Amino acid sequence: MIKKTKIVIVGAGNVGSSTAYNLMIQGVCNEIVLIDINKTKANAEALDLQHCVEYINRTVSIYAGEYSDCGDADIIVITAAVPLIPGQTRLDMTEAASKIMKSIIPPIMLSGFNGHFIIITNPVDIMSYYVYKLSGLPKNQIIGTGTALDSARLKKSIADLINVDIKSVQAYSIGEHGDSQIVPWSLVTVGGKSFKDILEDNIDRFGVVDLDELVKRTIKSGWEIAAGKGTTNYGISATTVGIIKAMVNNENRIIPTSVMLNGEFGEKDIFVGVPAVINSTGVKEILQIHLTNEELVGFKKSIQIIKNVMTKMNI
Repeated sequence: MIKKTKIVIVGAGNVGSSTAYNLMIQGVCNEIVLIDINKTKANAEALDLQHCVEYINRTVSIYAGEYSDCGDADIIVITAAVPLIPGQTRLDMTEAASKIMKSIIPPIMLSGFNGHFIIITNPVDIMSYYVYKLSGLPKNQIIGTGTALDSARLKKSIADLINVDIKSVQAYSIGEHGDSQIVPWSLVTVGGKSFKDILEDNIDRFGVVDLDELVKRTIKSGWEIAAGKGTTNYGISATTVGIIKAMVNNENRIIPTSVMLNGEFGEKDIFVGVPAVINSTGVKEILQIHLTNEELVGFKKSIQIIKNVMTKMNI
């Protein structure tokens, strides 16, 4: 029998529904289930999405469901979150987000679920760790979106600056999906050439580029979007579907996601954004990139910030 792919999305808000729509139009799976505490909203989103099927290139079954529908799911995406309060950082959302996870994960596991979790809910590094603890699943089956979207934002800024296609840029943002993330500039390349060399060789074209400002722009862009329309949803949903495709198609694609470190970079028992090889097993391995001393200090500082909040919240 040909196996079908079933994906459950917990949280039918802007991010969850955008993720479902992305999955549908890209033909990634056969079955999508939307679960939300607001069942009327979940039903409405599912019905609206059902009406897309006539005009897309794939027949997809999509419906609102319950936690009991999770037992045979391949992947569960957690988007459920409390509304963002202006002035908050992602780390400020830890207490409220952890309560949501505590209400979601146990009933999912009672269904017999043994697939993969993808966590979007912020603070995503801490919530990924909390889902790992609550679920009891192996660490390779828990993936947070981490700095995947941050890295895409960074690459867009670099591509726009030097007028090349974004896919020609190789760059990562690593660490916390938040204000303490860092960019290892020593590893940023465009078409195989060091980004720093490109800037030095073309000072007359690009002038003096403030790398710190590019990092700040990467960090602030999400808040800029949220300030303008209340949330971000298209970028993160496309990012999530990119991770899902790497799993469903066994791509062995390197994506900077929030994954469990087990000795890499001298750190253990922490989820944080690093480049990881993603395939049908989930996290196949972590790419141990070589950081300069300055970059490593910044990366470890970011990790410590995550750890401090986890200790404070007893997670």
